[in-house]
Amino acid sequence: MCYLFAPRPPLTTAHMDTLTLTRPDDMHLHLRDGAELASVIGASARCFARAIVMPNLRPPVATVPQALAYRERILRAVPEGIRFVPLMTLFLTDATSPAEIRQARDSGVVFGVKWYPAGATTHSDPGVTDIARVQAALETLAEIGMPLLVHGEVTDTDVDIFDREAAFIERLLAPLLQKLPALRVVLEHVTTRDAVEFVRSAPAHVAATITPQHLLFNRDAMFRGGLRPHYYCLPVLKAETHRRALLEAAVGGSPKFFLGTDSAPHGRAAKESACGCAGCYSAPAAIELYAQAFEQAGALTRLDEFAGRFGAEFYGLPRNGETITLQRREWLIPESLPFASGTIVPLAAGEKCPWKMTSS
Repeated sequence: MCYLFAPRPPLTTAHMDTLTLTRPDDMHLHLRDGAELASVIGASARCFARAIVMPNLRPPVATVPQALAYRERILRAVPEGIRFVPLMTLFLTDATSPAEIRQARDSGVVFGVKWYPAGATTHSDPGVTDIARVQAALETLAEIGMPLLVHGEVTDTDVDIFDREAAFIERLLAPLLQKLPALRVVLEHVTTRDAVEFVRSAPAHVAATITPQHLLFNRDAMFRGGLRPHYYCLPVLKAETHRRALLEAAVGGSPKFFLGTDSAPHGRAAKESACGCAGCYSAPAAIELYAQAFEQAGALTRLDEFAGRFGAEFYGLPRNGETITLQRREWLIPESLPFASGTIVPLAAGEKCPWKMTSS
């Protein structure tokens, strides 16, 4: 199986061989652009009806006209006959104005503003250098009710990489919410017990997304049998105690936690290099990997609300009317797939997965 720990036996779903879900939404997705976009869009559109699309292109999607143009490129790349709706975001920079944020709200297609601390992850160099420089933009977000989507890691060199999320919450996010208590926040791809406890204790308008890799794998995955770069993402995988806290949050039925794959495609050469890129490409098996995680927790019946209800409710969207079906059918996740002019290695490549989407 494609997990690195002994699963707990299912509590109520041991004999479930078919699972029908509301067609889910991916509330944190990277699609890239150009030939790379064309290579990966089908993997997400096969099962997800909508996705919150990240804006960290080069150059970043920092204005409403840029978001509208990117949205059109995504729609043109969607395979024929598939309905897929990109929900756009803006890249928050030191220069983002309140007027730009109000224009984003009025556009009807921009659903959030993404805060990347400068240098925190892939293509984030144009991100926020000092929270004081975006205070007016943050105040506008709080006023109009548009969500702030947060990559929650500090970049201070004195903070250990495994502690950057906890430090971000303590140093930046908690004080920000004290100053702007009405601010709607999604703490993206949470990875620690600290983050889970913070979100649980915060007001209802503070939520979090959880990725399949952080539910299924702990940090040992990056070093099993050698250095395994395709399990390297930011924030990095954490210790087993944190993985278990995330799994408990995901299956616990709280609307504060919902699906966001953070599927982040990088070509094989970019990952397998002297300075490899951060990001796990989970889209080809994303919903199946979530089903695997939920089954290991004995909570398959909770997957529908985590994947298809809670995220939509947070963003004020109607629940999708279509369904997808998963069957208990063991299959091998491909070792590699085509990607632009090269190849890409998906998350858990070559591993067996017990669930397979069969219809939509």
